[in-house]
Amino acid sequence: PEPKPGDLIEIFRPFYRHWAIYVGDGYVVHLAPPSEIAGAGVASVMSALADKAIVKKELLYDVAGRDKYQVNNKHDDKYPPLPPSKIVQRAEERVGQEVLYKLTSENCEHFVNELRYGVSRSDQVRDAITAVSIAGVGLAVASLIGVMVSRNKRQKQ
Repeated sequence: PEPKPGDLIEIFRPFYRHWAIYVGDGYVVHLAPPSEIAGAGVASVMSALADKAIVKKELLYDVAGRDKYQVNNKHDDKYPPLPPSKIVQRAEERVGQEVLYKLTSENCEHFVNELRYGVSRSDQVRDAITAVSIAGVGLAVASLIGVMVSRNKRQKQ
């Protein structure tokens, strides 16, 4: 669907999702490192290393570049969104500000969820932590099985 003011826009970068908030007339407000080039795609992965970001208002077309995007107001069933005019006002007030940027606690997804719902959260961070935890448990179990098999072989010899 066509975005409406206040909608969350999920942009599918090659290795992560970039998030912006639609403010109307083709524009979005989003976090970008000071050196970010609109539509940079893979190059924007480097933004994860920055510790500061600039709140920018840019054309959605330029921010997305060649990457696909969609409207994704995924938490509307969990949190009541603020009125669209309030979301847009809050976003516009932040444009031009330099803010702290932390991949795990203050990233672009935290930023847009705070604007829309008043709740700072990032499912990408939660999902990555869960995946790492599951992988860690899997490695521990595989190691334990390896040790047990190795012991069994030695005992049979």
